[in-house]
Amino acid sequence: VAGENFDQSPLRRTFKSKVLAHYPQNIEWNPFDQDAVNMLCMPKGLSFRTQADNRDPQLHSFIITREDGSRTYGFVLTFYEEVTSKQICTAMQTLYQMHNAEQYSSVCASSSCSMDSLASSIDEGDATSLAKLQRYNSYDIGRDTLYVSKCICLITPLPFMQACKKFLIQLYKAVTSQQPPPLPLESYIHNILYEVPLPPPGRSLKFYGVYEPIICQRPGPNELPLSDYPLREVFELLGLENLVQVFTCVLLEMQILLYSQ
Repeated sequence: VAGENFDQSPLRRTFKSKVLAHYPQNIEWNPFDQDAVNMLCMPKGLSFRTQADNRDPQLHSFIITREDGSRTYGFVLTFYEEVTSKQICTAMQTLYQMHNAEQYSSVCASSSCSMDSLASSIDEGDATSLAKLQRYNSYDIGRDTLYVSKCICLITPLPFMQACKKFLIQLYKAVTSQQPPPLPLESYIHNILYEVPLPPPGRSLKFYGVYEPIICQRPGPNELPLSDYPLREVFELLGLENLVQVFTCVLLEMQILLYSQ
């Protein structure tokens, strides 16, 4: 388990994640930092879901800034896949049995009752909340399907967010589709790593993803730096008043800290 979140039910806890594979193994100008990438790809750790939970894929980005000030950009698509290991499913069931037993004991202790007279002595509100918790936040190996989070990530020298997002979504569709893509998955990964060049300054580049073409543009020397992030999302996340306040702070050269979950 990642962090001390044992009070939460097992499906709400986070677990330690690890990098399963990365390609290429190493690049001279951009050495792979496994711990940093692992933490930035899954900042909250590995998580589990059941068929009752929302499992829509989510995309986020990160920046790695090195001591010399150079930057690399990461774009991550997190999705959930079915757990096929019977051992993991059994372990989750065991965790829930332990968790429910602890809650049963704590509710009983707070009501100052014996195990035999739990039903008659327990406060009705406590009983209702405990029943709800066990019904909505439980896992039954014979009834539920267990899913675990997984992510695919692209690390790039420039923040081509839209291009990376489109490529990752197409790759995800190819992985989850019942119909295999036209070429093996390794072909698309090799193509974007070794055959798609950076567009020259002031030019755009069109390359093919798994299903559809993707276009990325690079500003010229006299243009504003590349900012491929949708401005609409900033308004949606911060709201108009907060954004005006942040912009005012920028103009006044104040120090700004954005804190978020």
